[in-house]
Amino acid sequence: MIRVEELSVRAGAFTLRGVSFAVPAGAHAVLMGRTGSGKTTLLEAICGLRPVVGGAIHLQDHEVTHWPPARRGIGLVPQDAALFGHLTVREHLSFALSLRRWSREQIEARVAELSAWLGLTPLLDRPPRGLSGGEAQRVALGRALSFRPAILCLDEPLSALDEQTRGEMCDLLRTLRTHTGVTVLHVTHNSAEAERLADRVFLLRAGRVEPQ
Repeated sequence: MIRVEELSVRAGAFTLRGVSFAVPAGAHAVLMGRTGSGKTTLLEAICGLRPVVGGAIHLQDHEVTHWPPARRGIGLVPQDAALFGHLTVREHLSFALSLRRWSREQIEARVAELSAWLGLTPLLDRPPRGLSGGEAQRVALGRALSFRPAILCLDEPLSALDEQTRGEMCDLLRTLRTHTGVTVLHVTHNSAEAERLADRVFLLRAGRVEPQ
């Protein structure tokens, strides 16, 4: 569950004020809005990457407004995937697990599970260089889901993909709820994505979030 109450966030000269909305547990919510409306700023605030000026953020049963990012239990897939060039696909999938001090056996089992589901098993020992756009986004998705977060935030993850690959990724994202039960907040400007994936849509306009 995600609940935002009267949230105000500043990003340079840009400010969001009094934003409120809620996403039920297990839902796939899409946040839309024009370029520059503050979608990414709002997502970053929920993830703890942007300081909050006022209001409150609740995740699951906790108010997390001023918690550090690592404590919030959110998996994040940024727009550009943000893969580390010196790590293999296997190392990306195990990165968050190593930080959380999972055992080697637990990490190996989780990487095998994720790579099989995401179709990454043949790529495990490859670096990001040379991966296709769809492969890179699947790695980023696997990295975000690796530690079994309750909440997944997606920042326009399909915007740079060709039509066929975007369709394949949409099919993959549609299985998320069945496969993981994760609550998803998905930023996009693509209405076709929203229609295909969302069970609720929000529009960020003039600093306010409006259900559609």
